[in-house]
Amino acid sequence: MGVKNRYSDEELMEFKEIILKKLEKAQADYEMYKNSITQGDGNDISDTSPTFKVLEEGAATLSKEEAGKLAQRQQKFIQHLQAALVRIENKTYGVCRETGKLISKERLRAVPHATLSIDAKNSQG
Repeated sequence: MGVKNRYSDEELMEFKEIILKKLEKAQADYEMYKNSITQGDGNDISDTSPTFKVLEEGAATLSKEEAGKLAQRQQKFIQHLQAALVRIENKTYGVCRETGKLISKERLRAVPHATLSIDAKNSQG
């Protein structure tokens, strides 16, 4: 048999399951971060005395900024996972965008949204 240039439908289904699980968790995490920014969870200091409110204001702002950064990263991760699902549907999933060779299964299991093989990633410097 010659060199494989794409994963089989069965292999693609295995990767799809991995991606869907990660996507579900990522979306739940994103919602959690979003709620902490908007204080939708009700876990704030709005019902405490003004003295504590002043003391906690700086920490709350910092916490919101951190949650905002985490939410942005999570949103980007979700977009990468969704793009990987599109590549599965197009049957181009697992093909390195630099070399055109298959990305190893081990790498795809660890980083299911990867578009570069380890060699291509390392050569980027």
